[in-house]
Amino acid sequence: MKSRHTRTAASPTAAGRGPTSRGRRAVAALILAAAGALAVTVGPSSAASAAETVTVQAESYSAQSGAGTENTADTGGGRNVGWLADGDWLRYDDVNLGLTGAHKATLRLASASSAGGTVELRADSRTGPLLGTFAVSSTGGWQTWTTKTASSMTMATGRHTVYLVLRSPQAGDFVNLNWFTITADESHTMPPMPTAGWIPVDAAQQAADTAAFFALTPEPITDNPVRVPEFHALCQVSHHLNDDPIVAPNQPGASHNHTFIGATTTNAASTFDSLKAGGTNCNPVEDKSAYWVPTLYSNGKAVDPVGGVIVYYGSSLQDPSRVQPFPEGFRMIAGNAKQQTDTPDKQGNHFWCAGIGGATGRTADGVMPICAPTAQLTYQLVFPQCWDGKHLDSPDHKAHVANPVSGSCPTTHPVAIPHLSFVFSYPHGMDTTNVTLASGSTFSMHGDFFNAWEPAAQAQRVRTCINQSAKCNAAGGF
Repeated sequence: MKSRHTRTAASPTAAGRGPTSRGRRAVAALILAAAGALAVTVGPSSAASAAETVTVQAESYSAQSGAGTENTADTGGGRNVGWLADGDWLRYDDVNLGLTGAHKATLRLASASSAGGTVELRADSRTGPLLGTFAVSSTGGWQTWTTKTASSMTMATGRHTVYLVLRSPQAGDFVNLNWFTITADESHTMPPMPTAGWIPVDAAQQAADTAAFFALTPEPITDNPVRVPEFHALCQVSHHLNDDPIVAPNQPGASHNHTFIGATTTNAASTFDSLKAGGTNCNPVEDKSAYWVPTLYSNGKAVDPVGGVIVYYGSSLQDPSRVQPFPEGFRMIAGNAKQQTDTPDKQGNHFWCAGIGGATGRTADGVMPICAPTAQLTYQLVFPQCWDGKHLDSPDHKAHVANPVSGSCPTTHPVAIPHLSFVFSYPHGMDTTNVTLASGSTFSMHGDFFNAWEPAAQAQRVRTCINQSAKCNAAGGF
C-alpha cells in the first residue's frame, strides 16, 4: 500500500474534480478494470507513407495499478486517467505495432508536478521490451495538456499487449494521461512462408538484424554471477495432440501424440504469426515459442513432466561472444522418432534419476533406471548450435543446423546460435518397468522447437548472458 500526496488543481471546474480534491489514499496493488473493448481510432494513411496511426484512449485500459479516471478539460472532452505516481501502470491489449515495427509514438499528458518523471511504453509485460520513453515535466496544471513524442523508439512487430509504466523521483502523483498513439509502418508486406522443405531466411533482413544485434550494448554484469553462458525459460505442459506443425503441417491427427509445452495454441496449423498472437505459459512471457516431445506412458497411462520444463539457452563453443539469436520463425528437431533400439555406442538412452537416492537399479531389460522414491526420472534433450545462416528450416528439419567441431562451428554451418536443450522430470518414484513413448521405445525420444520469442527480449538475453559468459535467470538478469 502507498500513500498519495494531495494535489489541488488551479481551477476545480477546469480540472473536472468537483468541489474537493482527492487527498491521501491507499491504493490496492492491482485493480482489474471492466473497461470494455480497447478504444482506438485509425488515422488516414497516405499511399506514399503507408503508415497507420492507432490512437488508444488512456481510460480504455484492460488492467491497471494506482489509477483513477475523471472528466477531462482537454480538447474533445471525455475522461482522462489521473492519480498516477511512481510504479503505477496501465495495460492495453491487442495493440498493432505493424508489420515492420512501430516507428513513432506520442502521449497526451498534463502535469502540475515540478518533480516530473517518465512514462515508459513497454511490450508484453511491465518489464518487457522498452519501446519508447516519454519525458514528463510540469505543463502548468493538471488540465493543461500537451503532446509528447517518445524518444529512442525500438522496433517491435505485430500485435502486442502494451504497458504504460510510470516513473518519478517523488512519491506523489505527477501526471495525467488522456491518450497515446502508435504509428506503424505498413509499407512492406510479408510474402507467405512455405510450410515445408528448404525455407529461406530473408537474407537482407537477417544481415540487418545481425548487425543491429552485435551493435547492442550488453547489460553490465553485477552480483558476481556464475560465469557460464546461459539463460533459461521455465515452461509448463500446455496440452496434448496428435499434431506436428513442423513434420506434418496442416495435417491434424497425422502424428503420434505429442506433449506441447510453452505456447498454448500449438496445433497442426500453427505458424509463426499464430504463435506470436497466441498465449504462453512460459516464464518469461516474452517467450511464445512452441516446444514439444512425444508423450510418455507408464504402464499405458500418459505421464506429464512435473514442476515445469526448463528450456536452457547456452553455448559450449570456445567463443560464445559470437552467438546470435534465433531468427523469427526458426525451427528444428533433435532426436529421431524412428530410432527404436539403442545406438551402437550405447548412448541412445539418456534417462536418469535425479534427486535424493538417485537410481537404485535397472529394469530387467536394462533399458531404464529404477528411481528411488525421492528421485525423478529425468531427460535432457540437446539440439545443435550451429546454423547455415540461410534457412529457417530444411526438408528433414535438421540439415540447416549442425554440431560444432573442436569447439567451433563448421564452415558449412558458420553461424553460432544458442545451444538449446530441454530438461524435463517426471513424478517422484514413478514406475519405470514399462515406460514407452508415443513414438515407440524410449530410444525414440525427440523434440521440436518453433521459435516465437519476442526479438528484443531474446536479443537482450543472448547479448548480456551468453555473449558475456554469465549465467542469467528467466528474467534475463543476474
